[in-house]
Amino acid sequence: MGFTLFQAILLLKLCVYTECMTLYQQEFIENLKYYRMKKNISQAKLAELCNCGTGTIGCIECGRQFPSFDMLFTIANVLEIHPGDLFIRNASVLQESLLTFIKNDIPNVISKFAEEKFGDNIKEI
Repeated sequence: MGFTLFQAILLLKLCVYTECMTLYQQEFIENLKYYRMKKNISQAKLAELCNCGTGTIGCIECGRQFPSFDMLFTIANVLEIHPGDLFIRNASVLQESLLTFIKNDIPNVISKFAEEKFGDNIKEI
């Protein structure tokens, strides 16, 4: 059984849409887990604080359930983040990279700058 051109285009659009949604959902899930663990909150505790069933957060984090718009705001409020942070691509990786840069690279950059600018006239801190 063959497809008409119209059916083939619709099928292709559906596949692209599904793949994009899966990617966005996976990023959302990773960010939700990251921010939840950063606050040291279990799934059960987050569910309690969000006033939802104990399995709801687990189902969301497994990708079996999608949170409602209201639930997104509730989760963000409980985690003390902006709701958009749940959708930032690789939020956990970006934050860890930034922290590493601040801890490791900035002191070196400042020292190098001070040495180049002031030479021997600066004391070691």
